Formats: sequence, structure tokens, C-alpha cells
Amino acid sequence: MQGWAAVYARFHMFLPPARPRSPLWLVVLSLACEEPMHPYRMQTLIKQRGKEQIANVAQRNSVYQTIVALHRAGLIAIHGVSREERRPERTAYEATAMGRQTLRTWIRHGLANVAREFPEFPAVLSLLDPTLRPDELGALLESRIVALEAPLAELGKASAGLPRIFLLEEEYMTAVVRAEIKWLRSVIADLRSGSLAFPSKAEMLRLAATMGGPSEEAISRIETERADGEKSANAAGTTQKRARRESSKQRPAKKAKRRRS
Repeated sequence: MQGWAAVYARFHMFLPPARPRSPLWLVVLSLACEEPMHPYRMQTLIKQRGKEQIANVAQRNSVYQTIVALHRAGLIAIHGVSREERRPERTAYEATAMGRQTLRTWIRHGLANVAREFPEFPAVLSLLDPTLRPDELGALLESRIVALEAPLAELGKASAGLPRIFLLEEEYMTAVVRAEIKWLRSVIADLRSGSLAFPSKAEMLRLAATMGGPSEEAISRIETERADGEKSANAAGTTQKRARRESSKQRPAKKAKRRRS
């Protein structure tokens, strides 16, 4: 068995990954398929072509680390090393035959299939803190809308005039963001109307008995924390109202004082 395991492991080393490790793998490998180029030119083209919208290049070494991984996987190879005057050596990389075929496979598979991805936002939605008040939850979702609208306004600006076939990813991202904003606004409206709210203690106990929910002790603790949060919010609201009343009383006095002076 050990002999077969060793043979399989050695053979497996020469198989390309079934899927790209990240979108940046796709981008870097596609550039290497385009023509031999060094990492700095890849970084420049990624920015010029707006590919930072689909691949995470926030870290300075992201492209270099991806090149190392693709080279280790046998998908790219060193084309040559050059050195210009007063510049450090630059290593150019090109796609191997396996790399070109792998990129074609990845693209076709990605177009036809849905990847199992686990973004953060759905996870957060599934674990909402029951002590969140509806107005607080609505305010947080409104902040998310603002954060989504900023990049939405930038989409398409740098690529105006390009054929539509080169802008499909922007169309897709724009449609997804607009759909999320529309959905978020509907959730906020339901929170404000009261049609969307956390279940009562009785409802939680009923759900816990049928769906493996939290224990009765945990539900009681949540109810206590929720009540404490409501008291704190009400106290803060009362303090703010009092401060606004005091401020409104002081304004006429200040105006009268300025007139006398």
C-alpha cells in the first residue's frame, strides 16, 4: 500500500489543480498566456484593465505569491531574465502548455457551474445578535448601502468605449450590487414597519423544541440582555431629547444677547 501511495502522490504532483485557488490565479495565468511578462508589468496591466475589481491585489506581494504558486504547479515557467540599465533583474514568465489548457478548462467550468463560496455577509445574517434593536439593525444596513453605492458609481467609468464583450464582469457586478441594495432597502422598510423582528421568548422556546435551538437558560439570558439594551437605548434617547430642548432654549437667549451687543 505504501508503494502505491507513493506512486499516486508522485503522479498527483503533475496534475493541474481542479480549480483556481483564487480569482487572482485566473488573472495572472491569463496574462502569462497572453505573452511572456514580468511581475511588475502584470501588476500594471491588472490596474490598467480594472482587474483589481475581481481579484484581490490589496497586498503588495499578492501577484508575486501567485506567480510562485503557479510556477510550483507547473502552469507557468520562466521565459527569461533581463536587466535594464540601473534596474534590478526582472524575471519574465510564460504559460506552459498545461497552463494554457488549464486556463481554458477553468474558464469553461466557471461559466457553467456554481462554485461553493462562503462570503461573510450571509454568515453574519445567519448569526444576527438578538439584542440588536430594529432601529440599530436598520442603521447598520443603511451603512452597508452607502458602502455599496460608492464602488457602484465607479464601475464602468474607466472602461467606457470598450466592446460589451469585455465588460460583462462589470455588468454582472453592477446587477448584483443593485439587486442587493434593493433588497437591503426592503429589509430596512420591514424593520421600520415592525413586520420584521426577532421572535418573542415564547416563539423562541417553541422553535428550540423543534429545531435544536438554544436552551431555555440561553433564551432567558438573551431576553435579559435585550431588555437591558432597550433600557440603555431609551435612557440615551431621553438624554438626547433633553439636550436638544436645552439647546433650543439657549438659542433665543444667545440671539437676544447678540442683538444687544
